Amino acid sequence: MTKKIKEEWMINSYEPIGVLAAQSMGEPGTQMTMRSFHYAGMAEQVPTGLPRLIELVDARKTPNKPIMEIDLDKKHSGSENKAREVARRIESVNLDQVAHVKENLNEKKVMVSIREEDIKYFGISIEDVRKKVKDFLKDKDATVRSKENKIIITFNEKMKLIDIRKIYLKLSSIHLKGVKGIGKAIAFEDPETGVFRIFTTGSNISGVREIEGVDIERIYSNDIKEIEKTLGVEAARNTLVKQIMYVMDSQGLSVDVRHIMLLADAMCVLGEEKSIGRHGLAGAKSSVFARAAFEETVRHLTESAVRGVVDDLSGVTENILIGQTVPLGTGKIKLKVNLKR
Repeated sequence: MTKKIKEEWMINSYEPIGVLAAQSMGEPGTQMTMRSFHYAGMAEQVPTGLPRLIELVDARKTPNKPIMEIDLDKKHSGSENKAREVARRIESVNLDQVAHVKENLNEKKVMVSIREEDIKYFGISIEDVRKKVKDFLKDKDATVRSKENKIIITFNEKMKLIDIRKIYLKLSSIHLKGVKGIGKAIAFEDPETGVFRIFTTGSNISGVREIEGVDIERIYSNDIKEIEKTLGVEAARNTLVKQIMYVMDSQGLSVDVRHIMLLADAMCVLGEEKSIGRHGLAGAKSSVFARAAFEETVRHLTESAVRGVVDDLSGVTENILIGQTVPLGTGKIKLKVNLKR
């Protein structure tokens, strides 16, 4: 059995594995669509296909549509009501979601009208809203008065109108409850297991782990950079493999996982996720010709000439450029003739 596995997985000496991996992903990539899929109940169009693949290999700081899949502990995963309670604790609530904020520049005032039905739905008290508003305006030279479900903010007469407008715009986005960065949180029943899970728009692994009812060992996000920051580069590398495989599978394209693993290893080998573009792997190549062949040709050649850089022509790209046999496969084998025999 061990011998059979070795025969199936073993790579021949001097095999151009990088070229094979690039071709194996590049050719199916030309057949990808520009589609996006819709998350039911969340009004979110999450990109898939080519746009998502480009996001992944470019190592974007944040994906276009970050999402999370959250598993719950045994106490909350078996009940829809309890799962929804956890979802409400996770979902971020800002002031403009529970109140109408209106400015009056003539009188240098801002009025906040709290909607009672909304604060009741999100489980927020009027006192909580008042406290958040007062804390936000602590150093803003303003007087805050409360009357039933209204908050009236009066600014100093000497304050400039443009400063009042800036405060008004920031006031609407005051965070009241939930995990920052999380938009909607929807509880749904997994048809395969029958347990309840939570989908969210937005991603904040550290914040979600603090919420009661969440299984902290089973939180998944499509934000590779956040996973790297929170859980480390190994977790980021595994997620990168899973995300690329998911993109390929969703398009009906069959690519051997080993090619994708090689790409993920190359992107994460230096201890952090790097893109494959000129600011990442391609720009870090030791060969002058390889860098020049990708982008910014004149700059690379000029700088290298000024510094007197020597190119040892050990890779694929640089040898193709000058019309020389690539030192891989049979091109790596050197034959000697013994003339004495």
